[in-house]
Amino acid sequence: MISSKKSAPLNEAQHEQMEYAQRRINQKKRLYYHFVLFLVGSVFLVLLNKVFKYGAEYNWFKWAILFWAFLFAIHLFNVYVTHQFMGRDWERKQREKLVEKQRARIEEISTEIDQEAAMAAPIKKKSQWES
Repeated sequence: MISSKKSAPLNEAQHEQMEYAQRRINQKKRLYYHFVLFLVGSVFLVLLNKVFKYGAEYNWFKWAILFWAFLFAIHLFNVYVTHQFMGRDWERKQREKLVEKQRARIEEISTEIDQEAAMAAPIKKKSQWES
């Protein structure tokens, strides 16, 4: 039986959590795809070098697999390690820090403009008295 009740709309925090969860799921899914591609590609490189004798005089597949493993390790590090240090909270703090810097700079520029306007205003009045 299908319920005709509509679920309550998500508030902003819940919506943000859902988007965050979806991004994490996509990150991990891409990592797993990368791992499977790494395994299949490694087998292909070994077959190409050993079975099909492409560049048979040198075992180049070892270097290709090592390089690919290094790239995979970087990907793994970014998904599981870096994310913990530079996750959502870190992004929020950095964003707030930048916004605060921008506000301070805008306030500084506004003060400079007000000071320049205050200095220019008496000069105009003085020139009006002279004429």
